[in-house]
Amino acid sequence: MNGSGNSLTRPLNLLVDDELMLKEIQLSDANAIFEIIDHQRDYLREWLPFIDYTKQIGDTRAYIFSIYDKPYDRRDMVFMLMYKGNVVGLMGLKGTDPDNHKTEIGYWLSYDMQGKGIVTRSCHRLVQYLFENMSMNRVQIRVGTTNEKSKNIPKRLGFKLEGIERCGELLTNGFTDLEIYSILKSEFS
Repeated sequence: MNGSGNSLTRPLNLLVDDELMLKEIQLSDANAIFEIIDHQRDYLREWLPFIDYTKQIGDTRAYIFSIYDKPYDRRDMVFMLMYKGNVVGLMGLKGTDPDNHKTEIGYWLSYDMQGKGIVTRSCHRLVQYLFENMSMNRVQIRVGTTNEKSKNIPKRLGFKLEGIERCGELLTNGFTDLEIYSILKSEFS
């Protein structure tokens, strides 16, 4: 994948299945994303520390601009989870290290879309893309030790638990420990 700079055109779309697509985020998507955040603050803030800092549509736009402010080959990709044509959450890369062929996946999903396999199926497709098209060798997911729904996703996909990152993330109600899961290209099927 090459390209550079501040282009907001030609988003990458990854078809997951007949119901689901990962659509690379664009500035024009800010309203849809902010609307979910704004209407589900209490639910989302338990695990997402940025919710309290996302107070207006301009904050979401600034976030999207921050993604596109980096050269394409050094940018952490962020996708909207599109379920039956509607935005239902986000999934993205964090801390991508192309030199060492590794990255981390993070995700959040609208409350009313829970239990449909959306994140598991999307994560599988993204991991497949990372190994086959981006030369990644290692993908990790970090989740709160008490976030049972989120922990089930890497487990279902064959990720291995590596350990606990103590006080790994500052949430609204204080620090939380994180379980670190990873999968290598040689382990993925």
